Amino acid sequence: MKTKSTLQSAFFNLRVLIASVFCVTGVFIALGGARLYSAQSKAQPTTKSAGGPKVVRMVGPVAMNTDLRSLPYIPQTQKNEEERRLTRYPFPLSGRPGKSGTSSFPQFQSLLQRVLTPAPNMPPPLLTFDGTDRVGSGCNCRPPDTNGDVGPNHYLQTVNTGFRVWDKSGNPLTPFTTYNTFFAPLGTGNPCGNNQNDGDPFAFYDQIADRWVVSDFAFPGFPGPGPFYECIGVSQTPDPVAGGWNLYALLVDEENLNDYPKMALWNNPQPGGAYFLTENLFNGTSEAFEGVSVFALDRAAMLAGDPNPTAIGFTLSAADVGASYSFVAATFRTGTPPPAGRDEMILAVDSPATGGVPLTQVHARFFHVDFVTPANSVFGVGPTHQPNAEITVNPFVDAFTSTYNLVPQPGGQPPLDTLGDKIMTPVVYQNRNGTESLWADQTIILNYPNGPTAVRWYQFDVTGGNFPAAAAQQQDWSNGNDGVWRFMPAIAVDANGNTAIGYSISSSTIFPGIRYAGRFASDPLNNLGQGEAVMTNGTGAQTSASGRWGDYSMTTLDPDGTSFWHTNEYYVTTSSLWSTRVGKFGFPCLPRRSLAKAGRLRNWNHAACTAASTEEIPHKIKISIDILPSSHLAFPLPSRIHRRGKTSLHL
Repeated sequence: MKTKSTLQSAFFNLRVLIASVFCVTGVFIALGGARLYSAQSKAQPTTKSAGGPKVVRMVGPVAMNTDLRSLPYIPQTQKNEEERRLTRYPFPLSGRPGKSGTSSFPQFQSLLQRVLTPAPNMPPPLLTFDGTDRVGSGCNCRPPDTNGDVGPNHYLQTVNTGFRVWDKSGNPLTPFTTYNTFFAPLGTGNPCGNNQNDGDPFAFYDQIADRWVVSDFAFPGFPGPGPFYECIGVSQTPDPVAGGWNLYALLVDEENLNDYPKMALWNNPQPGGAYFLTENLFNGTSEAFEGVSVFALDRAAMLAGDPNPTAIGFTLSAADVGASYSFVAATFRTGTPPPAGRDEMILAVDSPATGGVPLTQVHARFFHVDFVTPANSVFGVGPTHQPNAEITVNPFVDAFTSTYNLVPQPGGQPPLDTLGDKIMTPVVYQNRNGTESLWADQTIILNYPNGPTAVRWYQFDVTGGNFPAAAAQQQDWSNGNDGVWRFMPAIAVDANGNTAIGYSISSSTIFPGIRYAGRFASDPLNNLGQGEAVMTNGTGAQTSASGRWGDYSMTTLDPDGTSFWHTNEYYVTTSSLWSTRVGKFGFPCLPRRSLAKAGRLRNWNHAACTAASTEEIPHKIKISIDILPSSHLAFPLPSRIHRRGKTSLHL
């Protein structure tokens, strides 16, 4: 999360209040299309049965029918300052002072990166373009909390204070829209509409309904007494620019900050499914860890614009969750949908009070939701909501020692935060030919305490709605132990079961950058067999002593079923000014068989690749090859081409 300064005089607060009144009044005049379904802008009644779920009626919807390009700009109203990351157990920052300025040897650093980068089997990106940077966000904050998603015609990226929409060629379609601007129509009766949006954003494309969802949290201040809200926008149409939005405000907790909120799409309960929301809870006054909350939001009602949709939630205390936090709900993207009645699945790992603890379990819980009779909803096992299963995995060590700031940078700049104490978002559900799987990843540390960090990824077989005793496959991805630190991963799986992970990298000789790796479904188990490719080489380091990085990235699947999109943070120059990048990539492949049968190598298009590493070509063909350095190839050549019955050519 990013946090706001509370060191403000009474005079300053009065000026802000007066300015806010005029600003919000102007917004409502400009937003002639905004209308309230409910006359109330404050939280609706909350009920909680003894030992059962909490039932909250959301504020809204407010129908915001104004084109995003026509919205008046409302900036961040208070200065934002970076502070320590809120964690299960508090850890100090590294305390190492940062250095100012840019590298004295940028050309040498760039050359060194090219020399050390392995020749990829994964193709280079098909497209990359600049996302929002720190200056463009209007946010004096760190980290950017970069994430986003792709639809049939748009890419939507969000960072801490707002979001922006591009077409799929990387052309911006909107200016940067702050969440204070976007949620202002919700009114001053709640923090969402009262210019108190504070970040930790999340955005995704609902491919079932062809709609978009964006969210952030809002509160009067932290530390502070609350209340603490999640602000949610659901597009009225497939067009996130001009198609209108329905806006909602969810009271998460009166007293505890709802930190690190994450969302997921699930098609159950039938018929309308749910949007799932998970958050860590920290006391608004003391900042002490209080537990975790999970919510199921009535997706059908939110899509339809029904008044005051229901949210069903459970709160787990610090004692209930033990050493774990940062729960992540599974999200459905492609393949056969989860069977009717399949309960949502939520994963977490422990984050112990001390570093160097070998861990061997992933905690797995079911969330059964009943919007008709909320009292029938169940999360986990028993009144303390314990895991339904403990999945045994290979031993790993969370990526922290006495601090999370471990990732080195060139030039002795301060080390970066690993975020190595949690399952990262998203957890991906896929049902292929009746085999149901969850795909997940996290950052771990190898050779504790020396490093480097690596990406641990998993496939869990959950066929039949049963958690397994052990992982179907898993790996600590270090690209052959090349010494590069890999962290901040996000995983996705395409329609053919091919897996891709995007992540951050850095080392003492390589500026923080963005890479991705992948595997075909047919590759040997427990390995990202197609190797690694570079999406964006960083050309600068972060100078902040806080080391804040991330706090997450995002890899998502294009609706075409085979192309991946990733967005993440990097630096253009050595400074405190972060930048972000968006990239599209696919898998390597051979010509499609239907084209090969014609005797000509046509349409060699790795963007839509689904083939295995060799393909049978039944006719004689003539191949002309110009030998180029491997770094110039847009995709790898096949290792061999063979005719039915015998090999004709080895490459």
